[in-house]
Amino acid sequence: MEKEYLFDKPKNVKRFFVLFFIILGVFLAADFVTAKHGEFAWENWPGFYAAFGFVAFVILVFGAKYILRPLVKRREDYYE
Repeated sequence: MEKEYLFDKPKNVKRFFVLFFIILGVFLAADFVTAKHGEFAWENWPGFYAAFGFVAFVILVFGAKYILRPLVKRREDYYE
C-alpha cells in the first residue's frame, strides 16, 4: 500500500485554500484599521501593498512568458 500524504485528498486541498483565503482576508481587513507611516501618500492607501504585489506578480509572469522565454527557448531537436 502506498503512503498517503496530506494533500493527496482533494478535501484537504480545499480546506487549505479556504484557510489560506480567510487568512488573506484577515490581513487585508487589518490593513484598513492599522496606522500607516508611509513616506509617500500612496503607501498609506488601504490595500496598496496587496495591489502592488499582485500587479508586480502579473508583470513578472507575463514578462517571463513573452520576453524571456523567446530569448532562452531552444528548438525541440536542439540537443540531437
